[in-house]
Amino acid sequence: MSVLLAFTAAVLFGVGAWLLMQRRLTRIIVGLGLIGHGTNILLITSGGPGGLPPLIGNGEPDEFADPLPQALALTAIVITFGVMAFLLAMAYRSWQLSHDDIVSDDVEDRLVASAIRSDSDIDDAERADLEHESDSSDDDLEPVPDSAGDDEAGPDVPGGLL
Repeated sequence: MSVLLAFTAAVLFGVGAWLLMQRRLTRIIVGLGLIGHGTNILLITSGGPGGLPPLIGNGEPDEFADPLPQALALTAIVITFGVMAFLLAMAYRSWQLSHDDIVSDDVEDRLVASAIRSDSDIDDAERADLEHESDSSDDDLEPVPDSAGDDEAGPDVPGGLL
């Protein structure tokens, strides 16, 4: 029976990990739930065979069930519930803003992905556009005059910038 439960936990982990790598928020949330269920099955299975409730005066200590895996499974349930509630709130907010549940990558992710590729599928013009979009230099700033109205830099401010 424990081999079947271990196989079930492995399948839940595998399907959950596969769903976590998808681009839709609903699949990510379901994948996280499956991983949480796999964790609970694994923790309960690690407790070994069932036994008597661990109450004093109820039986021999060798016949008691191990309460630690049960406590860990309960903790995992509470943590999974909190994370799921947070992800559902984020998914609802994303749906309100974009009316879609696809997680889009940002410009920096695309820039890093294009730099890592060994074969250059992206041309130089697109790479230059990505670098220009992600550039956060201060080229567009103009010097701000100090309180006297002249553009000369004060002793503390180099180049007249505040």
